[in-house]
Amino acid sequence: MARISGRFPWLTSGRRFTRQRPAGHGRRARPDSSPKPAAGRLRSLAGSRSVAGQMFLLQVLIVLLLVVAAVTTLLVQSRSDRFQSARDRSLAAAESFAHSPGLVQVLRSPNPSAVLQPLTEAARKKAGVDFIVVMNRAGIRYTHPLPSRIGKRFVGTIGPSLAGHVTIESVYGPLGHEVQAVVPVTDAKGSVVGLVSSGMRVSRVSSAIDRQLPVVLGSGAAALALTTAGTALVTRRLRRQTHGLGPAEMTRMYEHHDAVLHAVREGVLIVDADGGVLLANDEARRLLGLPPDAEGRRVADLGLAPRATELLTSGSTVTDEVLPVGDRLLAVNNRPTDSRGGPPGSVTTLRDSTELLALAGKAEAAQSRLRLLYDASMTIGTTLDVQRTAEELTQVAVTWFADYVTVDLAEAVLSGEEPPAGSYSEAPELHRVALAGIRDDHPLYRAGELHRYVVPSPMATGFITGRSVLVSDLRAADDWRAQDAERFQLVLNYGVQSLITVPLQARGVLMGVANFWRSRENTPFEEGDLTLAEEMAARAAVCIDNARRFTREHAVAVTLQHSLLPRGLPEQNALDIAHRYLPAKTGVGGDWFDVIPLPGARIALVVGDVVGHGLHAAATMGRLRTAVQNFSTLDLPPDELLSFLDELVNRIDQEAIAANDEAVVAGATCVYAIYDPSTGRCTMARAGHLPPALVRPDGSVEFPDLPAGAPLGVGGLPFEAVELHLPESSSLVLYTDGLVEDRRQDIETGMQELSTALAHPGRTPHETCEAVLAALLPGRQRDDIALLVARTHLLPPDRIATWEIPSEPAAVAAARANITEQVARWGLEEAVFSTELIVSELITNAILYASGPIRVRLLYDRTLICEVSDTGSTAPHLRYAAVEDEGGRGLFLVAQLAQHWGTRYTPEGKIIWAEQTLH
Repeated sequence: MARISGRFPWLTSGRRFTRQRPAGHGRRARPDSSPKPAAGRLRSLAGSRSVAGQMFLLQVLIVLLLVVAAVTTLLVQSRSDRFQSARDRSLAAAESFAHSPGLVQVLRSPNPSAVLQPLTEAARKKAGVDFIVVMNRAGIRYTHPLPSRIGKRFVGTIGPSLAGHVTIESVYGPLGHEVQAVVPVTDAKGSVVGLVSSGMRVSRVSSAIDRQLPVVLGSGAAALALTTAGTALVTRRLRRQTHGLGPAEMTRMYEHHDAVLHAVREGVLIVDADGGVLLANDEARRLLGLPPDAEGRRVADLGLAPRATELLTSGSTVTDEVLPVGDRLLAVNNRPTDSRGGPPGSVTTLRDSTELLALAGKAEAAQSRLRLLYDASMTIGTTLDVQRTAEELTQVAVTWFADYVTVDLAEAVLSGEEPPAGSYSEAPELHRVALAGIRDDHPLYRAGELHRYVVPSPMATGFITGRSVLVSDLRAADDWRAQDAERFQLVLNYGVQSLITVPLQARGVLMGVANFWRSRENTPFEEGDLTLAEEMAARAAVCIDNARRFTREHAVAVTLQHSLLPRGLPEQNALDIAHRYLPAKTGVGGDWFDVIPLPGARIALVVGDVVGHGLHAAATMGRLRTAVQNFSTLDLPPDELLSFLDELVNRIDQEAIAANDEAVVAGATCVYAIYDPSTGRCTMARAGHLPPALVRPDGSVEFPDLPAGAPLGVGGLPFEAVELHLPESSSLVLYTDGLVEDRRQDIETGMQELSTALAHPGRTPHETCEAVLAALLPGRQRDDIALLVARTHLLPPDRIATWEIPSEPAAVAAARANITEQVARWGLEEAVFSTELIVSELITNAILYASGPIRVRLLYDRTLICEVSDTGSTAPHLRYAAVEDEGGRGLFLVAQLAQHWGTRYTPEGKIIWAEQTLH
């Protein structure tokens, strides 16, 4: 507006711009505003201002096009030169190395990479290429500048080269955009025995044009600058002479100015230095309520409010100041017009912010809803716990949405079961699992209470119909009184006035209801709030259903796991045993333990771990535990038993692979130990399991140097057993990795903590278990934990009797007499007769069918055990003897008199044993 007087001469002659327009034209007519013919427009363009502008643009454009064309030509030529240079150098290097003498013999050697790698690197550096790769016919690299790429497949086309041709191509390889050549290596017969590829990055090849390009760019820039400067001087002089505009342009500018000024939705008011209105557009008249003849009058005479009059006539700078005018709030911006040498006065713009404030309020409400939904999506469902998920819903809703929130679920949901599908005629008994509010003295049902909503109540209606219910004013809701009239009145007196009840359903199954309450201190719920409550409840329902299904699956897996673990420990005198088994919180695993009685008062201890979690791991654990029990009946040494178990796991995997089943045993470990109380010896072996801990009677702790062995299922590797002598009252501790390994620490640290927890003499096995779990149990258990603690006892020497028997029939009578005397000395007269018969039969069999010395041993423990050992390797078998047979009845008699009998093999031969129950 500073140049109004120069460009609009009519303003200086007393003529005023008004809003009134002649009918039919919409704006005031000008004598020179009629459209000119085409010849006139051409003459106007040929005038001083138009010609200057066109000259300026044309010269600048021509120079710019010449510079661009020159640069483009140079870039294209540079690119072509680079590619040709890279092609020639790559091809020369590849052909030189491919035809080097002795290359064919090296390719046929056992280790071509060892010979060729240093040669290719030296040749690459001398040739100035990025790589020289020698490969076999399959494209497997023998050499590469990056050693990690040796042995991998070559990136490029080798088919034509295998046919004896040279291949040149542009690829994107490990070093970037490269031009590479592939040359065949042929033997004396012309057969292709290998390939040599050489290449280099195109970016490495420079061109002479690269040196010329800055000169061309500089020349073009200088020419453009000179042309621009000369044309600008000419244009400036012409504009100064004609003020930059001709009559037609002035008319056109006025018409556009008039159209825009009256069409915009922002009021424009121009006031002179004396406070008179020079210009007011339609929007300014509407917003301020100005009369039709406002232009030419003083602002003070327009009847505006004092604050509005002062603001419009102040002439000061104002930015977005809010001005109340009637029922509107106007945002006012004021700027003086004489800041750049223009006439004194001010320009004021007016903008109606009333609707903007309303829209801003709606936008803020929508943003709050989005923020609430985002918080709900991030907060609800962080765990797979039904109650915790319900509590998360109540907490996030109370923070942003309601004053009180309750969640009621069916009992079946809490136990992991699925409520019955279908329609309901009445709401079932529900359990309030979560409640949150702004205060704690409310009269609502408390968490943990059971209740049943009657049919007229909004909760029952929502549950039965599966649709949400909005009650904006509880005082007018008579159906709520049918639930509990007394409690209803307490709720109203407390100040609760509005309710939304939303059924919680997922996959078409109703699980409960969520209730949102607002008190009189808050605005009542509206229809828009109903959608928000439904979205939060839908998110919570899916999470609750996931938690419910997890609870059910976890309960099934735990039940299966417990059914596969030992129900109790066998009665025996060799060891005092305590155990603990803790399944993982997030899913059961495959850890197991077992205590198995063996012949000769011995005890086998087993602890194992199947990798993974879930039903498959638990089922695999059950199969392995059953297999260990079955193999134990064969009385195998620990290393042999683990070999059989390893073969079983291999067979399980093969069956799964043959059936295209994903249930392959991903890994299993085991430690197996046999303790003999008659000698105090313990023989043990392990398959990839952690070593057991040995606690001496004085409290010192050590981890025996027991060979680790391969995990079960690896196959083909032997296991090694170690025999230890355990003093009486020593403790053998077997465990799984869940006890000592955690994400916060490694196994070494866990084993050190275990050693510290065990280093206390005099503890019972039960006390040891409690102390170990108290020290090592992680805060959030992620894996199963199996712990087995066994304190040793020795069989008293006076309860062991041993004889060496000559291998002759006459020795049977003497042996029978000694045994009878020993059994009577133990006070077992009722077992004398049966013991004589059993020992006589076993010694006779040893004399008849074996050679070498015969050894007899009696053990008096919970049972009376008779053992006869010899050096033979054949074991007797029970059979039915025919009437004419002279033998075959002895073992049958032994089997009838003894509770158990059997054979076990030793390095020296075998032992036939029989065990009698003592009454």
